Amino acid sequence: MYEALFYTKLEDGTVKCELCPWNCILKVGQTGFCKVRENIDGKLITLVYNKVAALGVDPIEKKPLYHFFPGKNILSIGEVGCNLRCNFCQNHRISQCRASDFKGFHKITPEEIITEALKTFNNIGIAYTYNEPLTFYEFLLDTAKLAKPNGLKNVIVSNGYINPQPLKELLPFIDAFNIDLKAFTAEFYIKQTKGKLNPVLETLKIIANSKAHLEITNLIVPELNDDEKQFEKMVQWIASELSCEVPLHLSRYFPQHELSKSPTPIETLDKLYDIAKKYLRHVYLGNVSDEKRSSTVCCNCQTTIVTRNRYDTLLKRVDSGGLCKNCGTSNNIVY
Repeated sequence: MYEALFYTKLEDGTVKCELCPWNCILKVGQTGFCKVRENIDGKLITLVYNKVAALGVDPIEKKPLYHFFPGKNILSIGEVGCNLRCNFCQNHRISQCRASDFKGFHKITPEEIITEALKTFNNIGIAYTYNEPLTFYEFLLDTAKLAKPNGLKNVIVSNGYINPQPLKELLPFIDAFNIDLKAFTAEFYIKQTKGKLNPVLETLKIIANSKAHLEITNLIVPELNDDEKQFEKMVQWIASELSCEVPLHLSRYFPQHELSKSPTPIETLDKLYDIAKKYLRHVYLGNVSDEKRSSTVCCNCQTTIVTRNRYDTLLKRVDSGGLCKNCGTSNNIVY
């Protein structure tokens, strides 16, 4: 058993978890909303330390990160559990599973993860992904701390549902984030995820003001978050509060978990893409076969500098410093 960080002991053995905005108050024997942090004998224990539910090697573009070491691989690890309840979750078999119920864990230490990452071909580091990685905060933090002196990058793919203090303590060890901004209305978050919008916006602002690279994914679900006016407000907010250089990935929804709506119409993605491009320099379509709108075009001279066909990536006109070879402009590419 491994004692969790960020909690307060209360009376009668009760504890208050302070990792995420739920701030769960747990009596002995109770597990948090995330399903992986339990009050055992008056201590908050993480049930997902020194183990993983998933481990594999992915193209960095699969995270998706298009402006962070394009064309490279990254060792990806995940657990079970999540602190949101998205009814359209694409990874619900692990994210909506209790740690105590999962039978497929593979035991592994942070040191062993580093060894695996170092011997992986074309690999830049470790991605904490698949389920919600911030729920296995302690294991993530210890692994990330070991990765840095070994020359490995740390990447987090997250819903952004974390309290500010834990996030700030994690930031010095993280090189890049992809954060899911699921919608731009409080109503959507409450009804479709059981969470709140404002903590995610606060997370995005904290990351944008740090040294970490940031990209955002927005899964477009028909009739739930595809309103053009609300979407335009969202991209305006990204441009003004974060930066017009933050890459935005518009991802096509397919029926999953509890939601059986038809897949997002391509016409909807087309319209939202055009709206986003009015405010943001780099917008991409995901979960579709669209080489043109998956490739990176220089925001100054309009030269295609990185082409992508699914996960087949070709660096055409970008130099080792991430600059356009045609005009020398930076396109917020970390390389």
